[in-house]
Amino acid sequence: MTSEEPRVVGPGWHAKVFAMVRRVPRGRVATYGQIAAQLGSPRVARQVGFALAGAWRVEHDEPVPWHRIINAKGGISTRPDADPDHDQRRLLEREGVEFRPNGTVDLRRYRWSFPDEG
Repeated sequence: MTSEEPRVVGPGWHAKVFAMVRRVPRGRVATYGQIAAQLGSPRVARQVGFALAGAWRVEHDEPVPWHRIINAKGGISTRPDADPDHDQRRLLEREGVEFRPNGTVDLRRYRWSFPDEG
């Protein structure tokens, strides 16, 4: 992060990530980097992933559609210790998102563009 770039990861970070993720409509996806850029710094995509890592396990006042956020290659990111039979793909498929044979999503087709995205 450069000195001109404001620090965006701090108090309230998870709430900001969750609010941005809630803007991604059903049947569409966004990338971790896209969410980071919308929150002010495209360099903190990994922190977006950290914020969402346990979102599916925690009950929220308003649901967080964490499954709609994927990596820049159009794939589902899992940690080495994660269950390979994760629900993310099934949740996306239920919303009409199709996966290619290599397990990725066509970002040109399914990637959500935020209305204020440049």
